[in-house]
Amino acid sequence: MGRIEREKKTVSLMIRIFCKKHEGNFSLCAACQELEKYAHERLDRCKYGDKKTSCRSCPTHCYKPLMKQKICEVMRFSGPRMLIYAPAEAIRHLLCK
Repeated sequence: MGRIEREKKTVSLMIRIFCKKHEGNFSLCAACQELEKYAHERLDRCKYGDKKTSCRSCPTHCYKPLMKQKICEVMRFSGPRMLIYAPAEAIRHLLCK
């Protein structure tokens, strides 16, 4: 599995944790579905491909300001919780930074 596919898997997991634990939804709400779709589109179009760094340290910021704000909120909430719900993914994500 390439870097982009791993990133998609990780961002989807973070969005699902956020939607379920923060918003109390059993399945992804429309806003979270839109954010997931947007994040996947951004990853598909990443000009660095599998050689990309973490989005935080990337010189090219490709997210619109509102979507960047939303994904930051999701990551702030879900990041620490990934250690509980998906420890292997959390450690992999931390090591890839």
